[in-house]
Amino acid sequence: MAELVYNENGRLLFTKEMKEEYTILMPQMLPVHFGMFRQLLQLEGYKVDQLNNDSRNVIDEGLKYVHNDTCYPALLVIGQFMDAIKNGGYDPHKVALFITQTGGGCRASNYIHLLRKALEKAGMGYVPVISVSFGLERNPGFSLSLSLIRKLVYGMMYGDIIVNVANQVRPYEVEAGSTDRMVQRWESKLIDAFQHGKGMNRKQMRGFFDQICADFASIPVAGEPKVRVGVVGEIYVKFSPLGNNNLEDFLLSEGAEPVVPGLVDFAIFKIYNRVTDIDLYGGNWIKKKGCQIFMKYIENCQQDMIDALKASNRFRAPGSFQDLRRMIRGYLGEGNKMGEGWLLTAEMLELIHTGTPNIVCTQPFGCLPNHIVGKGMMRKLKDDYPMSNVVAIDYDPGATKINQENRIKLMLANAKALQQTAEAAASH
Repeated sequence: MAELVYNENGRLLFTKEMKEEYTILMPQMLPVHFGMFRQLLQLEGYKVDQLNNDSRNVIDEGLKYVHNDTCYPALLVIGQFMDAIKNGGYDPHKVALFITQTGGGCRASNYIHLLRKALEKAGMGYVPVISVSFGLERNPGFSLSLSLIRKLVYGMMYGDIIVNVANQVRPYEVEAGSTDRMVQRWESKLIDAFQHGKGMNRKQMRGFFDQICADFASIPVAGEPKVRVGVVGEIYVKFSPLGNNNLEDFLLSEGAEPVVPGLVDFAIFKIYNRVTDIDLYGGNWIKKKGCQIFMKYIENCQQDMIDALKASNRFRAPGSFQDLRRMIRGYLGEGNKMGEGWLLTAEMLELIHTGTPNIVCTQPFGCLPNHIVGKGMMRKLKDDYPMSNVVAIDYDPGATKINQENRIKLMLANAKALQQTAEAAASH
């Protein structure tokens, strides 16, 4: 058994010896993206399992170890970890937990401390927790090398384009399940490419983007265009089926087409915030330049994806991060960056401008920034865009699924009424 090693502050470290022996457990947020992240980590020599436990027991475990005033995503992530260690068939002495840490003012920066506190409370303080962050914590057995970061960027880009095109095909597929099978096919194809060292430069990625668009465009579809419904909000609840009670599946079952802005804008936003900090408050210009170079690289990859979607002549393409920055002017300053900050409002504006005025804003309990830049901006958006139809849905341990779905059904009924009004006006 690996020897437990602590740093000078008493923090348990993930050692090189543990890398050989331990299974790293990774929480679930975006099934397609995280599936590729897991594979990329395995190619670096780590043993990684992606958690998919989603029973009520996850919430109960979270409530047991996390104060119920803490944000709902923290409760779910920690509950998923604790449920997996206790009931997932793992040897608790041979697992490590893998969690991201943004380092901002959001309480997500405290997840790692809450998780370690929960492990101590459960008598499992010997379980190491790996913080995936830029310089906040270091572990001798885990490092974010430039090579790994570049690979994770590509994994994110592939995840975004697959989810984007799948969401545009799935509501109209002639044969049920054909889109999901294509998603699985491409996940397997990309993982195979990763194992052979392919798909990890921009030229190869552009080729894969074109193939992905062509393959999804080949799926037979039928039917009239459906009411499009955008999904925005706090990043975990926006993307995670566990966090939003399978919101996308529900929208599909109600005859809507879900439109979910991707992960790449959030990644660029987080890097750009470092630049903004230095512009607003001063700081190291070398750090600023490094962030700008990294940000530009991801923006170039994003532009490759946008170009591929436009060239397909079949799929709608999202705007760029710079488009979002332009849209937010006059609404929020770029200093509004806690949680999803100005990006959340910008995503709503982009949806409204691109023909998706019907929006579900996912509001987790305890996320004050999200309520300000989400629910707090709805009145202003309605004043400027009377056809906008935004509903804020609260997600917390006590919220009932039926209540959430009834509110979304009211929004959909309003969407259909607004669409009929618009069509009638256009015909005159």
